[in-house]
Amino acid sequence: MKHMDYFKNFLENTVNLSKFKLQLLSERVDSIYDLLKDDEELGPLIKAKIPQGSWPQKTIINPQNGKPFDGDFMVQMVEDPDWADDLKKYGDAIYKVLHKTSPYKDMPHGRKCRCVYITYANNAMHVDVVPFVVRADGKQWIINRDANDWERTDTDGFTTWMKTRDAIAGRHLREVIRIMKFLRDHKNSFTGTKSILLTTLLGEQVEDWRKISDAGYYADLPTALLHIVSDLDVWLQARPIKPFIMDPSGSGTSFDHRWTQETYAYFRGRIHAHAAEIKDAYDETDFDDSVKKWQDLFGDGFKAPKSSTSSGKYSAVGTGAGAAGAASVNLSGRAG
Repeated sequence: MKHMDYFKNFLENTVNLSKFKLQLLSERVDSIYDLLKDDEELGPLIKAKIPQGSWPQKTIINPQNGKPFDGDFMVQMVEDPDWADDLKKYGDAIYKVLHKTSPYKDMPHGRKCRCVYITYANNAMHVDVVPFVVRADGKQWIINRDANDWERTDTDGFTTWMKTRDAIAGRHLREVIRIMKFLRDHKNSFTGTKSILLTTLLGEQVEDWRKISDAGYYADLPTALLHIVSDLDVWLQARPIKPFIMDPSGSGTSFDHRWTQETYAYFRGRIHAHAAEIKDAYDETDFDDSVKKWQDLFGDGFKAPKSSTSSGKYSAVGTGAGAAGAASVNLSGRAG
């Protein structure tokens, strides 16, 4: 069964990052960027900022208790020919401003391979500042500090790709990604698989042609979850050896370095298990048994909204179909 109101409540009150925290992230990013722009030395080198990763893609989720939620943004800098042989100077210039200025100098901060990071009080928020340059070729390039080399990126292109796939999936792809990230982070499943890989692999399963024989293939969240994860499982099971995963924006960048054969094999096995669990819960025709199966997968956060009552429990199954019909599914492309 679908349990539409349970899924809605699960997303809103367990999975999704709150609007308050999203607003706080936006305000803190603006404060960091304004500081960099206002610096006498660095300011002339700063041109623009672009949100990056799960934040603009709208796939950011609540973190585990005691862990920060991450927000990334890119800072466009003017290419400096004097730094051509020592590219880490781009990140160093950003670090220098933060390191000398309150309150950031008193907060945990530092440099990583591709960014400068800041961690806020009580480990509640972690912000990565990623310097990038639009070079003479008109393309975006970030800096790999460890390799002292340029890396091609296309943040806007990836976000556009995500929006397109999400539209094909009836605006349910982002919700599916958030739910699968919840399984990874809160239920300790397929740990070690980076969000960029999970997002890309799930998004690449979404295709317009799947709706030709079944217009309702992505009709609602539980149906989209069932089909996208099942389709990913089929794709993975046909590939026991770690495949090359390319940036779907068309930047030409490979994400291959972000996992190993061991990590991939573990991910492949866990998705296979989750696809079976999702199908079992979706196909279950007994209301209470179906809820129990979804809860076994997602935990106690998968529950009816407080306004729901037992007398109306069958109205929670879904819309557009009766209880029995909504509980049936054919993985060849006939979701109820």
